[in-house]
Amino acid sequence: MTIQEAQEKVDNWIKNFGVRYFNELTNMALLTEEVGELARIIARKYGEQSFKERDKENSMEDEMADILFVLICIANQTGVDLNDALEKNLTKKTLRDNTRHLNNEKLK
Repeated sequence: MTIQEAQEKVDNWIKNFGVRYFNELTNMALLTEEVGELARIIARKYGEQSFKERDKENSMEDEMADILFVLICIANQTGVDLNDALEKNLTKKTLRDNTRHLNNEKLK
C-alpha cells in the first residue's frame, strides 16, 4: 500500500465507521498517547524496566500502526499529502545532512 492509498483507506474508514474525524487537538492528544504506549513497550523490551502482566498483551507493531493511523488522520484533516511531505523532508535532510553523520566520530 502506498502512502496515498493509506491516506485514502483511513479516510474511507473514518467516513464508514468512525462517523467523523475527531478535531485536530483531540487527535494530537491521541497521537501523544499512542507514542507513549509505544515508548512503554520499548522501555520494557530494550530498556531496564520489566513487563507487567498487562503489558505483555501489547505489541510494538500494533502501537506503531495506531500511531500511523492517527498521524494519517491529522494529515487528512489538515490537507497534508504525506507522500509529498516525506519526499520534501528527505530532500531537506539530504541537503542539510549529506556529510554530517558520515563525519560524526560518535557514529564510527
